[in-house]
Amino acid sequence: MDYIYSIVMGIVQGLTEFLPVSSSGHLTLVQHIFGVDGESNFFFNIMLHVGTLFAVCVFYYKLLWSLIKSFFGLIKKIFTGKFSWKNRTDDENMIFMLIIGLLPLFLLFVPVPGTNMVFKDVSEMFSGNKYLIYVASFLVITSILLWIGIACNKRTCTHAIHSRKDLENEDGRKNYNVLDAICVGVMQVFATLPGISRSGSTLAVGEMRGINKQKAIDYTFILGIPTILASAVFELKDALGSNVSPTAEIGIAPLIIGMVVSAVVGYLAIIIFKWFLKTDKMYIFAIYTAVIGIVGIIIALIEMNCGFNIFSHTPL
Repeated sequence: MDYIYSIVMGIVQGLTEFLPVSSSGHLTLVQHIFGVDGESNFFFNIMLHVGTLFAVCVFYYKLLWSLIKSFFGLIKKIFTGKFSWKNRTDDENMIFMLIIGLLPLFLLFVPVPGTNMVFKDVSEMFSGNKYLIYVASFLVITSILLWIGIACNKRTCTHAIHSRKDLENEDGRKNYNVLDAICVGVMQVFATLPGISRSGSTLAVGEMRGINKQKAIDYTFILGIPTILASAVFELKDALGSNVSPTAEIGIAPLIIGMVVSAVVGYLAIIIFKWFLKTDKMYIFAIYTAVIGIVGIIIALIEMNCGFNIFSHTPL
């Protein structure tokens, strides 16, 4: 794997991890164009995700530090009997909602009926080149979810403007409740499918639930930290358990370069995404994912008919 490929993949991962266009879907598309097998490079993809993990940690370091301090303070309150669910602070509420939002991830290990696989295995399987039709279709689903989120956000704002009780909060609720966190957590499970944007789909669910869009995206980014970290740990465990070195086809230097590039570009992507969200230009991403998805479906159908990758001319 050469350095140009690593840089390109790092840029793609950095941009698409936080922009609501699906990083896994775009990584699969780019690997398809390069004629690289996505399944054999799954470890590389995970490490690129780790690069963007650094980006979100740096961007949200103040909030993360506040949550860490609140967590230890919360533990102290619980053991001293001073904690009150009714009187919990915003940071304490965020901690509970993050924990609840992570619980649905156990669904990834639920067996899929009629197969010997769990849901996590199905998600990884779709990363292969021969499944381009599915990845492209999932991108169209991402577009639909974004449009639903946009519509729900407009409805929330309109309702708030005409509500005497919520004139100062015309963009929706600022805090998540238990049902909000569960809904977002379940959507995050389905977002492991390549083509379903994690940031876009979970943002859409938050908006469907009437959450303030900026608070919704902050929550989904913070929730992504343990999610990405857990994925990296499981993939590293599987890689180390195999007879083949996880860096055999990648190379250590290209791997590091890809991670650094994804981290830098990812940090910039967060800034860009929050600006698009603030200025109500999310429709651009909805249109983009729809176009890319439809083009991908057309290409996949052509390749299924001719039996080979039209870019690399390798058999499917």
